Amino acid sequence: MSSANASDRLTATGLPRLLAGLRLDGMSLGLDAHVAVHGPLPSPSGLVELVAKSGLRGRGGGGFPAGRKLAAVASGRRRPVVVANGTEGEPVSFKDKTLLRRAPHLVLDGTALAAAAIGAGEAFVAVARDAPEEIAAVSRALDERRTRRLDRGVKLQLVEVPPGFVSGEETALVNVLNGGPAKPTFAPPRPFERGVRGAPTLVQNAETLAHMALIARLGPDWFRGIGTEAEPGSALFTVSGAVTRPGVYEAAFGTPIRALLAQAGGVRGAPGAFLVGGYFGSWVNPFEAQGLSLDDAALSSAGAALGAGAVVVLPEVACGLDQAARVARYLANESAGQCGPCLNGLSALAGALETLAAGRGDSRADALRWLQQVRGRGACRHPDGVVRFIESSLAVFSDEVELHLRRGCSGRQGAFLPTDGGRR
Repeated sequence: MSSANASDRLTATGLPRLLAGLRLDGMSLGLDAHVAVHGPLPSPSGLVELVAKSGLRGRGGGGFPAGRKLAAVASGRRRPVVVANGTEGEPVSFKDKTLLRRAPHLVLDGTALAAAAIGAGEAFVAVARDAPEEIAAVSRALDERRTRRLDRGVKLQLVEVPPGFVSGEETALVNVLNGGPAKPTFAPPRPFERGVRGAPTLVQNAETLAHMALIARLGPDWFRGIGTEAEPGSALFTVSGAVTRPGVYEAAFGTPIRALLAQAGGVRGAPGAFLVGGYFGSWVNPFEAQGLSLDDAALSSAGAALGAGAVVVLPEVACGLDQAARVARYLANESAGQCGPCLNGLSALAGALETLAAGRGDSRADALRWLQQVRGRGACRHPDGVVRFIESSLAVFSDEVELHLRRGCSGRQGAFLPTDGGRR
């Protein structure tokens, strides 16, 4: 297929975009196949303005306008650095890993284009060292690009970083690249002001950079051709739990959640609850969740947000309170341990949920008080994410709490939700 025909097909069908042309055998697209689907690497000229006009927001969970971030780094006084964040330590999300493993050149295109557009001479692709398939795919893709002399003027480098939930936080990545531990650092300055070796540093997750590669080819109007006015474009969603075909799916913002679930083959059995946004997200009762759409404006009515783009269907046979307690303990253990609210508060909150799940006493009053004491007081976003998760757990599983206090339980306990850092 010619590059012109590839562009016409993407424009005409709307979706898939990021997942277009993937091999059925699950292997990564080589450079020739990538160019056949998406066309050759375009010019980086005007990319900052194109991304700004597109309305693209970061797909790593924060949702910051990508064009504004590009412009901020480009305005620095020193030559900047780019970091493609492919660490994805969220246990129920593997969309970025899917891109790195199956469409590495799309991520590398976006990384190289962003670097050239803001005047960076080097870019790092950060992958967790416990992701061997992704490391191998990116390594092969980099070798192909070097052989073709594709990214002249930008030095692309693969960096393996320690795995962990907080390792993907942008200041933690910068800290690793500066020779330190994979822990968030106290701000300011932020990485866009002073990051790798003191230079202004652009940190974007893999999916965001892949979108930039398509915007550079097809333009902001094409990007806005699907989605909503406030949240244009498409996104990748990791759907797991009680669905027929767990996996990564692409959908336009504003798509009903029930349509996303249909892509995954539908819900198996009766759902007990939906976790929307990953482990920094919120639980939503199943009746309300299936009537919502995939945009933050709609999800906010249920106290939820898209976050990392993960949707988990908890089966009705599982005990939601037990699952919440397990995840809360995992998140407490994943703390960087650098501030009191995180080091002490999260462990206490996890203990309160564990007390409820075990039926050992009513610790709700303590949990509610500690939630208020932790909220907004951490050195990074980790404590606030855990607070959001626990608050929604207490609300959605309130009936289960009452049952446990009477030494009962409506579901089974066990490892329904992963707490292994996302290893597959």
